[in-house]
Amino acid sequence: LIVSASERSFNNDQGLPVTLLNAADNSQALVLEMGMRGFGEIARLCSIAQPNIGVVTAVAAAHTERVGGIEGVAKAKAEMVQALPSSGYAILNADDDRVRNMGSLTQAQVLTYGVHESADVRIITCELDEMARASVTATTPWGTVSWAMSVPGAHMALNAVAAIAVSGVCGVNIHSAAAALEQSFVSPMRMQVMTTDDGMTIVNDAYNANPASMRAALDTLVGIKASRHIVIAGQMAELADSSAEHSAIVEYARSKKIEFIACETDNYATPSFSVDDVVQAVRNGGSDVAVLVKGSRVAQLERVVLLLTD
Repeated sequence: LIVSASERSFNNDQGLPVTLLNAADNSQALVLEMGMRGFGEIARLCSIAQPNIGVVTAVAAAHTERVGGIEGVAKAKAEMVQALPSSGYAILNADDDRVRNMGSLTQAQVLTYGVHESADVRIITCELDEMARASVTATTPWGTVSWAMSVPGAHMALNAVAAIAVSGVCGVNIHSAAAALEQSFVSPMRMQVMTTDDGMTIVNDAYNANPASMRAALDTLVGIKASRHIVIAGQMAELADSSAEHSAIVEYARSKKIEFIACETDNYATPSFSVDDVVQAVRNGGSDVAVLVKGSRVAQLERVVLLLTD
């Protein structure tokens, strides 16, 4: 199968048409990302791209300020499944109730994935190594398949099994798809793991942040073998209940014995430090440390990563 895909996060009404225009002439499939910051945006993107397979990975508290809360996010994301034709497929995360319920809103055939016992493509084992990379076995309508992830995080295994589901409905051999997943890599600043010269492990997830992705990244961080785990957190933007969401992340990190450092934001109701102060504090903390750097795009916390790896 000859595939073209979007570059970086070309997921709005400017970036998506660029991806369509730049697709190779001999492409048999096109993988597009559709983003939303309000109602009607995904519907518009669907009118442009006219997808016949749609994947909804999660409904999380992102851009809630613009849609009135998490139920508004669900309504906005459901625009994709509502746009699919009857000959198409809606690939839905069975582990997320709001996503699973979208199955009743589409005329397309529904295929679910996840850990949930009802999932059509179901993860039955998921074991993490000392760098939090998952070895996965899943049952599917096309047989059982196993693979080892090259990128960290149990949540990445869930994304991978969604890709297996898409591969299956496209007629791709699932074992070939699994082999490709073993060679996959992340985009810059998205769960990008690097090791400094003195042995410090840094997880650069500075591209963006919302409460759900922050929790997933923290879960990944504690799965990395180290004597100390530190998160350097920037603000999470565009949240309807910003104060409560930020405070909950602090408590979640501390419940996992992760040292929490807020960088250039007072939203977490904890002391906030400059980039230079954060870098100095981490460097003085020894080398057997795993550090997560994460915040919304507006925080630009890649500045921390550049200094730590300099």
